[in-house]
Amino acid sequence: MTKVLIIAGDAVEALELFYPYFRLKEEGFEVDVAAPSKKTLYTVVHDFEPGVETYTEKPGYRFGWVTKSFKEVNPEEYDGLVIPGGRAPEYIRTYPELEGVVKHFFEEGKPVAAICHGPLVLAAYNLVKGRKMTAYMVLKSDIENSGGTYVDEEVVVDGNLVTSRAWPDNPAWMREFIRLLKDRD
Repeated sequence: MTKVLIIAGDAVEALELFYPYFRLKEEGFEVDVAAPSKKTLYTVVHDFEPGVETYTEKPGYRFGWVTKSFKEVNPEEYDGLVIPGGRAPEYIRTYPELEGVVKHFFEEGKPVAAICHGPLVLAAYNLVKGRKMTAYMVLKSDIENSGGTYVDEEVVVDGNLVTSRAWPDNPAWMREFIRLLKDRD
């Protein structure tokens, strides 16, 4: 059975965690969610309000299905990796035990899906250089300064990496990630 790891933390964008979690389970895949610690995660909803020049943040649903801490993850057990956005990528990338987990998927050519601010994790681990990818628009300079090529498209597939801009792109993002997972079987 195909097994997928989702990495997250508090302030993860709700739709970028819940959508892939349930969509991958619907596909019949086994899904684990890892966070800095095994706990119920506080998710957030990012949206735009009239007159506000950037997104606003509101509380989202609680996510109670974290199965592992980062320290407990053996990446060899997984066929693919999902990195949701929100504010979680800003701080989960600082956990030293996560770097080896994420790098494993690139070293082995396993499918990786990152959305919105998720590519901050990839940039922190020097995994962007030479990649064509997308993300939330404010990450354009982060991607380019890390040696990647930023494009403003719904979904970008570059080898084993699938990226999208934000939660409105969820269907295209998961469609392409699932395709890569099935192509490996």
